Amino acid sequence: MTGTVRPVALITGASSGFGAEFARRFAARGHDLVLVARRRDRLEQLAAELPSTTCTVLPADLSDPGAPAALLGELARRGIRVDVLVNSAGFGSYGRFEAEDPDRIADEVQVNVGAVTALSRLLMPDLLSSRRGVLLNITSTAAYQPSPSLAVYAATKAYVRALTEALWQENRGTPLRVLALAPGPTETEFFEAAGSDRFKVGQMLSVPQVVDVAFRALDRRDPPPSVIAGRRNRWTAVAAGLLPRRWVLRVADRLTGE
Repeated sequence: MTGTVRPVALITGASSGFGAEFARRFAARGHDLVLVARRRDRLEQLAAELPSTTCTVLPADLSDPGAPAALLGELARRGIRVDVLVNSAGFGSYGRFEAEDPDRIADEVQVNVGAVTALSRLLMPDLLSSRRGVLLNITSTAAYQPSPSLAVYAATKAYVRALTEALWQENRGTPLRVLALAPGPTETEFFEAAGSDRFKVGQMLSVPQVVDVAFRALDRRDPPPSVIAGRRNRWTAVAAGLLPRRWVLRVADRLTGE
């Protein structure tokens, strides 16, 4: 007797923060997992927490432009078809643009933009062929306005938001659910990696609270193209789109600037 085939969720950035929480939630919903991040030990530790779920650990450095194609090849070699893609990997850099390390900027753009774009495109045939397909991209409240001292990060997240919302429209009428999730400041390793907590502004939420927002949206009959976690964060994003840009930039500079 053949058992029921479980859907598979591939999650990048699964070693910590949102990625790890999404892994736990999708496992609880009956998904097997493909866990992607640089740190194999963290991924294996997470897999050990989920003994009732088949976890495939695929360490990868998404700052390498060849990583998405290599991941796709490994999935094909193992015969794994993906139903859910969560692009959670990403990082930011804090500081004035001219003082930033050019190599770190290049890595930031590759992880936040290049890898998200490539993985979304390479896995789109699998996602569209699934009756339970989900494409979930993590953006940021920084996607809704330019952010001095976070210039590159905010620009990359604005790109991801625009891409995801466009894909939402392109895939209307299909079973695929597409969502851009914008967390506000959240207690993750993000601030440590960025090198500052100067921009802990807005409504602070926990990782589980932010993930709850995503699943409430995905579970709706007609999910929206994007959601912002936190009522105050939503109002801030709306205001940023309505107020004069010079005023928005001056306020953002006071809040996040050096």
